[in-house]
Amino acid sequence: MRFPTLHAPAGPTPADAPAWNPQRGGAMPSHRYRPAHERVQVPALLRRWPGRRTERAPLWVPVDLRDGNQALAEPMDPARKQRMFDLFLAMGFKEIEVGYPSASRTDFAFVRRLAETPGAVPEDVTVVVFTAARADLIDRTFEAVEGLPRVLVHLYTATAPLWRDVVLGKDRAELRALITAAAERMARLGGDRDGLRFQFSPEVFNLTEPDYVLEVCNGLTELWDASPDRPVVHNLPATVEIATPNVYADQIEYLDRHLVRRDSVILSVHPHNDRGTGVACAELAVLAGAQRVEGCLFGNGERTGNVDLVTLALNLHTQGVDPMLDLSDIDTIRRTVEHCNRLPVHERHPYAGDLVHTAFSGTHQDAIKKGFARHARTAAELGLPEREAPWSVPYLPIDPADLGRDYEAVIRVNSQSGKGGIAYLLQSAAGLELPRRLQIEFARVVQEAVDDSGREVTGEELYALFRAEYLDAGAARAWRVDGGRAEVDGRPGRGAGPVDAVADAVGVEVLSFTEHKVGGSPDAIAYVEARAGDGAVVWGVGRDASVLTAGVRAVLSAAARAAARAAARAASGTASGMASGVASGRGKA
Repeated sequence: MRFPTLHAPAGPTPADAPAWNPQRGGAMPSHRYRPAHERVQVPALLRRWPGRRTERAPLWVPVDLRDGNQALAEPMDPARKQRMFDLFLAMGFKEIEVGYPSASRTDFAFVRRLAETPGAVPEDVTVVVFTAARADLIDRTFEAVEGLPRVLVHLYTATAPLWRDVVLGKDRAELRALITAAAERMARLGGDRDGLRFQFSPEVFNLTEPDYVLEVCNGLTELWDASPDRPVVHNLPATVEIATPNVYADQIEYLDRHLVRRDSVILSVHPHNDRGTGVACAELAVLAGAQRVEGCLFGNGERTGNVDLVTLALNLHTQGVDPMLDLSDIDTIRRTVEHCNRLPVHERHPYAGDLVHTAFSGTHQDAIKKGFARHARTAAELGLPEREAPWSVPYLPIDPADLGRDYEAVIRVNSQSGKGGIAYLLQSAAGLELPRRLQIEFARVVQEAVDDSGREVTGEELYALFRAEYLDAGAARAWRVDGGRAEVDGRPGRGAGPVDAVADAVGVEVLSFTEHKVGGSPDAIAYVEARAGDGAVVWGVGRDASVLTAGVRAVLSAAARAAARAAARAASGTASGMASGVASGRGKA
């Protein structure tokens, strides 16, 4: 295949290149860009961070509701904001940035709801709100937080030379005067209010002169009269990544060692991911003295994202350090974030992706199975449950069970996907594009159907099996819908729309919904992932020329399959009980 827009580098080979490296000079205009050491000065210091180890979790601060939200094509509505906030509480976050109330009516209303709803914010949780250094925005921010018992008001201003020159049109002295005036206004409005603290972010810290950052931050520490029992937060963002992570660590250590009233300052970082090293920047920054990390679950954020708090926390977990967050049901966390952001989490995303515990290679799979067997023997020898025994399994740096993942599902999907090419065959033979988690579920169905014969199945046979398992399930039920109202076999239901209303009528909760046109057909097909009343998660599928009808049929399919599974479990339990009774001399006629 030819690629007419690409041209392999044909320039000279560097004179000092080793014989084993034949790479040639290219035509990309790399000369246009200045290296980091020419753009920002990093004072020389005898580094301490390379010899340190992280032994406790920093204070995690999710900014999904503000920084992450402003990066969404469709910002969250109040219901999605509340759902994300509730997730943060369930996971154990103690400081949560909830919005930019002076910039958005939605954010203002959300902060007011938290302030006015009894019990909305637990007594040990601090709400963070964000404001620019402008008098009217500061006033509006304080209006929003009135009545909240614990608040951190976060003031920000860009401080880097490029931003001062191009965006703000101010020199160092003028900008510091602007920041000081804003900080004084915050102090006046805050007065001696209990539970109120202040935060400052010199935006684009990593491109700002270190002496200027110290000048501004130390001035605010004094102005706000920070003390150990009422510390100020100085948050140092790598707003746009421009260097390797060690440079950021040097910058953080320099500030850590030169900030005044250091015991009255919480040193915080807010890395972005423009170079793909946001996680590394945060980890090295903690070694360098950072005590607090701002980021988003799974790394959503403008451009290439904010730092990923889930990855950071689980990296600690795999080093034997308590992350001080509950990540034991990673799939529920991921589904909630996907719902709120309306963005998918990639299948290869660290820890949380659908495929991260799946080995398609036969040699990898064999090693994992042997590792599981040895882990079981080790646990038995130690007299410990397998969930408590030391973890050491090839290719799996974390026990999937720690994240709520099932060993059986992981292994069986691997072996089946190599055997039948299920997803490929369904797409090529029937035009179906199954969501990844439905592929996993259907793989088990296929395995049960073909394991005895040991033969390959054709695309037509595979679709027949799919139709019998999903499309025919629930097809006989009578239903009607009218907007957010529905009736199924005489049972009423209500919801935000027809699909939710039907789900309410049949007693399931829709976790995810996708649909597409079937290739080569006028039909639409809908896929619904749902949770039944007993907590079981099942998939349903509907197909029809009407998108609405396809969606309704998908919900009915999920409900029917959930009921069939529950009945099968009940029957299995009854049969086991009868067998036990006969064996012990009971249950005889």
